Amino acid sequence: MAEIHETTVKPGKLELLARWLPTRHWYLGAGSPALTKAGGFRLDDPAGEVGIELMVVTDTAGEEPVVYLVPMTYRGAPVEGLDHALIGTAEHGVLGQRWFYDAAHDTVFIEQAARLLAGKATPQDQNTSDTPDLTVHVVPGDIVIPDTGFRPTVIDTDTHTDIAFDSGRSANAGAELIRLHRRLHTGAPLQRDRSHVDAPWATADGSLRREVFLSAP
Repeated sequence: MAEIHETTVKPGKLELLARWLPTRHWYLGAGSPALTKAGGFRLDDPAGEVGIELMVVTDTAGEEPVVYLVPMTYRGAPVEGLDHALIGTAEHGVLGQRWFYDAAHDTVFIEQAARLLAGKATPQDQNTSDTPDLTVHVVPGDIVIPDTGFRPTVIDTDTHTDIAFDSGRSANAGAELIRLHRRLHTGAPLQRDRSHVDAPWATADGSLRREVFLSAP
C-alpha cells in the first residue's frame, strides 16, 4: 500500500503541470495555465516502488474553465526510455528527488489501470494512506493482462489518450485498449454496460460532478 507523507514537494505538482500542460496536444489554452486541484484518486503499485495518482485539475486562465485529467507516476530514479513522458522533477521532503511522469506511458500505471478496469484493483483515496476511495465507481470489463509485460502504443487526440497493448489473445497487435478521458467536461455519456471508471470532481463553486476517467471497449 502507498504511504501518503505529510510533507513538502518543491516545486509542487501544480507548478510542474503548469509548465507541462501547454506542451500537450489536448491542451486548449493559449498561455500559462492557472491550475487548481479538483479531485482524483490513487492506485497502488504492488511492488511499493512507484506512486500512481490520477489528478483532476481545473485551468481558469481562459474565458471558461477547462478540466483536465492527468494521471502521473512518481519514481525515485529516472526511467530509461521515458524521457518523452517526463513532466518534471521535484524534491520530496521525505523521499528526496522524485521524477514525475505522464502515467499514460508508464507500464506500472498501465498495468494497474488495466487491472482496475478488469475489476482486479482497488482505487485508493488521494490523500489518506491505506484507504479505499468508495466514491470511485468501476464497471469491469473483459481486459486481459499480458503475461509477458506491456509494450504499449500511446496515441494522443484532441480530447483523450488511447493506450493499446497486446495481451496475446488476438493475432492483432494492440488488441486491448485503455482510453484516458483527458478533458472531463466534454463527450457524450458512455453506455452503462461499457467497461469504465467514473469518479467525482469539484467545480469552482464547490459542487460535485461525476465523469468517466477511464474506459475500455
